[in-house]
Amino acid sequence: MNENKLFTDKKIVAIIATLCCLLWGSAYPAIKIGYILFNISTGDIPSKLVFAGYRFIIAGIVLLMIAQKYGKKIFNIRKENVKDLFYLGVIQTTLQYIFFYIGVANTTGVKSSIMNSTVTFFSVILAHYIYTNDKLNMQKIVGCIVGFIGVMIVNFSSDLLRFSFSFMGEGFIIIAAFTFSISVIYAKKLTQKMDVMVVTGYSLFIGGIILMLLGILLGGRVHNFTINSSLILIYLALLSSASFSLWNQLLKYNKVGPVSVFNFLTPIFGTILSAIFLQENIFEYKNIIALILVCVGIWMVNKEKSNIRNIG
Repeated sequence: MNENKLFTDKKIVAIIATLCCLLWGSAYPAIKIGYILFNISTGDIPSKLVFAGYRFIIAGIVLLMIAQKYGKKIFNIRKENVKDLFYLGVIQTTLQYIFFYIGVANTTGVKSSIMNSTVTFFSVILAHYIYTNDKLNMQKIVGCIVGFIGVMIVNFSSDLLRFSFSFMGEGFIIIAAFTFSISVIYAKKLTQKMDVMVVTGYSLFIGGIILMLLGILLGGRVHNFTINSSLILIYLALLSSASFSLWNQLLKYNKVGPVSVFNFLTPIFGTILSAIFLQENIFEYKNIIALILVCVGIWMVNKEKSNIRNIG
């Protein structure tokens, strides 16, 4: 099975997209553990940016090394593509995580998870206006709404009953989601003319360098490197390199909408995995209902075609 057929087979697309969301979901507890092991306090945004920078720099280097091993020419890049790679790194990695970290610091975890799920809506809406074969219809709209309700249910708490909105909190989380949606479209365009691993590797590396330098300039530092803390950092780097490269590979061959709707699984997995590592009860009715609703939403968005067609 060649690469084109592999990444357009509907079952394989679903498996890979779910795996990516599982990896991103596992980042939630891993990052929290990393903050503890590296002694990074809750409000220390600069040090968090340095930590994120280290993570993405390593992820980018790993991907570029793998790409070179498989015969990809990682240094033979056209001048016009250098600018594109820089823009993607800034949008997909630097800006997204700056807005995300500041937003998380100014709102609750519940609201952060819900607001960040708007990435799916942004991706589907942007695809509607950019691609002629990825238009919105009632089924897609309802599917997205059902999935979003699932995310709200899994995060249901008293916080949802009190209306409040902070631009530096919920507002920044929404901006981070919108930024990621733009990067998805941009990455899809770039991977049509460049290798996916090379594109992803450079975007992570460039974005990571900027995050690290910005964090250091703001006074951030990451200390206390031990075996355990280093292993957490390496795990976060590897999950980033795997999930982003696989996600970009899916977007290269498929419509944005049917792939992006899987993003609703990320907060579900994040909640379940966080509960496991924090030794909390995960077998709650709300978690089961939420997962069912998200799966129904994904099914509805993908139901219109028997296959996710190649857009090439």
